[in-house]
Amino acid sequence: MLLSDAQLEGLRGRLIVSAQAYPGEPMRHPQTMAQVAASAVIGGAAAIRVQGLADIQFTRSAVDVPVIGLFKDGHDGVFITPTIHHALAVAQAGAHIVALDGTRRERPDGNTLLQTIAAVHKQSGALVMADCGSLDDALAAAEAGADLIGTTLAGYTGERNKTKGPDVDLIASIAQAQLGKPLVAEGRIHSPAQARAALDAGAFSVVVGTAITHPATITGWFDAALRG
Repeated sequence: MLLSDAQLEGLRGRLIVSAQAYPGEPMRHPQTMAQVAASAVIGGAAAIRVQGLADIQFTRSAVDVPVIGLFKDGHDGVFITPTIHHALAVAQAGAHIVALDGTRRERPDGNTLLQTIAAVHKQSGALVMADCGSLDDALAAAEAGADLIGTTLAGYTGERNKTKGPDVDLIASIAQAQLGKPLVAEGRIHSPAQARAALDAGAFSVVVGTAITHPATITGWFDAALRG
């Protein structure tokens, strides 16, 4: 489960694909998500981001690139790998990188972000990606020991307006802060041009999910265009 510095550096300037399906959807099956992930790797994905313990396990067996794992519990507040228990379970399932809520909000188990990250490092050796919603989140997460900083929660925590596409201004602000951590652009990146813009704004790598791995949404875009 340990990721070398060389493997992490190999993600620089590359695409990370998020393979996730929502509960109740036809594709909401761990093996299906692993197959989607494997297809993305064939297309050039340098890493995979996946949700759920079984999904992580199946995906680890299906791909030979780094796996970023998370565990969603709930729908509001801090729900992306919200506790130390969740984070360690994600690492135990095989994730090279544990993605978790990296905001400054109170966590359900009462532990701080620093305590959560420290527990993952000490007990599993996995790296930690902090999903942030603002520059202040990113600064605090870097100080707490996060190995990667993500913009995943930009527009979802009340600190910033939700942009139509990626929050390029936030990406640029975090990049300019020079935190010394890989900056992963994530959130509402729906086209190759937007992915390139995120990279040009200073991102280390870019995560794309919905626009690649969520057929229902992609179909809806086309359907709306034809009906419009």
